[in-house]
Amino acid sequence: MGSKALFFFVLFSLSALSFSAFAENEEDPGLVMNFYKDTCPQAEDIITEQVKLLYKRHKNTAFSWLRNIFHDCAVESCDASLLLDSTRRSLSEKETDRSFGLRNFRYLDTIKEAVERECPEVVSCSDILVLSARDGIVALGGPYIPLKTGRRDGRRSRADVLEQYLPDHNESISVVLERFGAMGINTPGVVALLGAHSVGRTHCVKLVHRLYPEVDPEINPDHIEHMLHKCPDPIPDPKAVQYVRNDRGTPMKLDNNYYRNILDNKGLLIVDHQLAHDKRTKPYVKKMAKSQDYFFKEFGKAITILSENNPLTGTKGEIRKQCNVANKHH
Repeated sequence: MGSKALFFFVLFSLSALSFSAFAENEEDPGLVMNFYKDTCPQAEDIITEQVKLLYKRHKNTAFSWLRNIFHDCAVESCDASLLLDSTRRSLSEKETDRSFGLRNFRYLDTIKEAVERECPEVVSCSDILVLSARDGIVALGGPYIPLKTGRRDGRRSRADVLEQYLPDHNESISVVLERFGAMGINTPGVVALLGAHSVGRTHCVKLVHRLYPEVDPEINPDHIEHMLHKCPDPIPDPKAVQYVRNDRGTPMKLDNNYYRNILDNKGLLIVDHQLAHDKRTKPYVKKMAKSQDYFFKEFGKAITILSENNPLTGTKGEIRKQCNVANKHH
């Protein structure tokens, strides 16, 4: 082959490779800011508006949006598998014991319906789940966290592997750090994420082992009477509305009061208590107790990493017509 022919062959090969890479990149840009700017420019505004309206009518929706991003994105992929209903073949994630207390899924359907009216079959349920968490955090007084979009929806429940990924409130801090670390969230990020316990409430089912048959001596004595009053039964009815507010001072506000509480031994869950006393996490607990800005900075970074955990993008997955049902079952 002559030098001129060889030159053109190499040039053509490089061009083909560049075009192939370009085409592949065009097909799957991954997660980007404002993914729907051309296909559904109003999508994010509609989601924000719906979150505000729902929060105005039902304050506890904001807690649900925040829990959803954790329970969905931490289990293998941020793909809205959490929202799927059970089928004859598989149990849904939201019906497992680890998902006890999760609710308000019907309001995500409300948001999806509003988006569908504007742009049918364009915006994924997984992006709606993530953006509603972003806006729910703001509704609770937390920071605005810019989050990327472009996720697609999974087609199956991940209930069979859920417990491998989601740490339980009774797990050791080592397990909690390890599981979040696998997603790329560092120790201060884990401490900040658990600051979500600043809002909402904990059902007595999750607490009674610290009260009966004997009160856990680690609990602040000033807090015990209130906990016993709220959880008077050693075996509470899971369907009864028996709970303790996570933070009695500012129960509806995402703030750093949580860290002051757990340093004062007023954490409700064992993981809260461990967080304040383990040598790996205590320095960050103390720092966040002093500085809400530091808490918000680390919280924002951790939520961002969580929201980008192994998403389905490009041609993977699907855009569900309804968030609770995969399209093949629709």
